[in-house]
Amino acid sequence: MAKGDDALARKRNRVRRKRLRSSENAVSARVAAIIASKRRRKSGKRRGCEGMCFSLPTPDDPFNERHGKKHKDEEATDDTADAAVVAKDDNPKKDPNTKKQPPAKAGIKTKSKAIRERATETEVDFGRPSKFLVVCLNAIRDAVAPEDGGGSIHGAGDWGMELWRCCSAPAPSDVLDTGGSCATVEQTAWLVSTACDIIARKERLGMVVFCPFLLYLVPSQEKAARVRSICKPLKPLGIHSVSLHPGASIEHQISGLKTCEPEFLIATPERLLELVSLKAIDISGVSMMVIDGLQYFLDLSVSDKIFSIRDAISSILQITIFTDPSDQSVASMAKNLLRGRITKLSINDSVSSRSAFVTQSVHFCPSEELKTSKVKEILEQILQSHAKKSSKVLLVAANKKNAQHLSSSLKLGNCTVTDDSHGNSFTICSSVGLMNVHVKDRENMPMTDIEEFETVLVVDLPPSVDEYVEILTGVARQTIGGEVHSIFCNTDAPVVKPLAELLANSSHVVPEFLQKMESS
Repeated sequence: MAKGDDALARKRNRVRRKRLRSSENAVSARVAAIIASKRRRKSGKRRGCEGMCFSLPTPDDPFNERHGKKHKDEEATDDTADAAVVAKDDNPKKDPNTKKQPPAKAGIKTKSKAIRERATETEVDFGRPSKFLVVCLNAIRDAVAPEDGGGSIHGAGDWGMELWRCCSAPAPSDVLDTGGSCATVEQTAWLVSTACDIIARKERLGMVVFCPFLLYLVPSQEKAARVRSICKPLKPLGIHSVSLHPGASIEHQISGLKTCEPEFLIATPERLLELVSLKAIDISGVSMMVIDGLQYFLDLSVSDKIFSIRDAISSILQITIFTDPSDQSVASMAKNLLRGRITKLSINDSVSSRSAFVTQSVHFCPSEELKTSKVKEILEQILQSHAKKSSKVLLVAANKKNAQHLSSSLKLGNCTVTDDSHGNSFTICSSVGLMNVHVKDRENMPMTDIEEFETVLVVDLPPSVDEYVEILTGVARQTIGGEVHSIFCNTDAPVVKPLAELLANSSHVVPEFLQKMESS
């Protein structure tokens, strides 16, 4: 009996040793693959977070058989399950025999596993956000706004999805938000989560992501601390952020930057340029830049530093600006900063925010019969103000009959009629420039892409100011500036008061004739 037990024990030991050798070979092969991958990508100057595309063996998966992936039947079915996985990853079991790793290397395992497992789609779908975006939002919600259950962050979803589309598009669009003087907590949460989602997608496609990926410019140390607190919950997910401001010694910040290459850099312009000049940080490869509170930077007289920072970035850059639209000097600076395609957003639903930087001009015409002459006069003014430039103008008439009459009346000797099925489009040729004119009636306005027009002339004011507001808030969504002209006749007397109030609330001068009619 004893001999049989001894023989069985020896047989079990042989099987165990064989399995151990196979396991060791598997681990060695995986580690060798990781080292080789790192060497191939070393030219990208990517630190340990570049391992986000790969995974090391972990206590939960010592032989890395899953390669950071889950079976389809094990995938989380909702955001709660995803958040639970994140919480589990945040508190891994410690092996007492494991040596403590240096900070820069210790983050490789957590970072690579977290980001890769969050982006679990079999194919990268750029038409919709990944689950990782939701995981990041939930992490910020649980840390920053747990008292309201995250309602405020997820309540900004419409604005957040528009931002995500602008930033994630194959050809990203710059964003100008005019909903307030600076970004809210909810907007910052969506912005940094969008950046996380883009990083994860690029990593999944095998693309090299340079650090810092996101540069978040703030006007003060206090603002830097607030933004940093929103980014901090993303650290367990593999996204590191560093705050640079005059509140800490520059020697301490230089030392910290030597040991960490953060994905997100939150900085005041002065301290950032100081560190760049000392070659402590390289921002040439930044992909996204946020200017939080453009008006504050103007008040601090550091606008030149903002331009210096932008010029130091040589990569394709997507810029998001948050600002108060009340000062026209802000519009001038924003125009010089944003060079590419622009999308205007506003989390604030007020008319003044949604129509930011759009000028309104109300022209008086004594009678309906003189409107055509008045339209010609206004078009000449627009041509002169846009000299040496091609303009695209939309004329809005009350009905089809008025639109057709207006089109035929304006087609003079200096006009070339373009190919249009309704005959309501033509080009005015002038020595100072060209003007492409499109005439639409109010009934067809819902089918018109009004956001493509920088200039709109409302020939016949609608009976309700609400219809006018729809035009005002829809024009020039792809540019910073815009113009809305309207012709006011005596027959438009019912809209005098609401129109005057709208102009005043939008910080526009109310014409004298409107003031007199309102008071009478």
